[in-house]
Amino acid sequence: MQHIMLDLETVDTAPTSAIVSIGAVYFCPETKKLGREFYQPVNVNSCYKLGLTKSEKTLDWWQTQSVEARRVFIDNDRVNLGYALNEFSVFTDKGCYVWGNGAAFDNAILANAYNVLGLATPWKFYNDRCYRTIRTLLPESMDRIGIHHNALDDAKTQATHLMNFGAVYVL
Repeated sequence: MQHIMLDLETVDTAPTSAIVSIGAVYFCPETKKLGREFYQPVNVNSCYKLGLTKSEKTLDWWQTQSVEARRVFIDNDRVNLGYALNEFSVFTDKGCYVWGNGAAFDNAILANAYNVLGLATPWKFYNDRCYRTIRTLLPESMDRIGIHHNALDDAKTQATHLMNFGAVYVL
């Protein structure tokens, strides 16, 4: 499998956003199967110490989300951002395509976090892919997997939707 669906939960919508959690799943458009998974809650204070941003609008939005989704802010498995990025680098195979939900969102925010820490992004810039663009071309609705705004559940939902209805755009 060489495709990864990435989803981040953040506290801002700018490329400089602090990251709350990273979720990702490998997927194969040909077989329509999900593969290895990655999920890591991040201690948002470790992001703030690096100068990453938050917005009141996004923090207010979080208050309207489900209790299950907001648990990420108190998850006992939260780690500092550097550790999370190192673990994501280990998860990411060379030559993979990384899909994010928006050309200027998931991939851009994660790439900025790597840059802030002086780490190499584990995928090539030309392997960035935009799921949001394809999603707008797909009239089919997507069935939710798990908790809405849980980074891993959202990544699995998006990958499944792309494989089931948009695989022609991937291949």
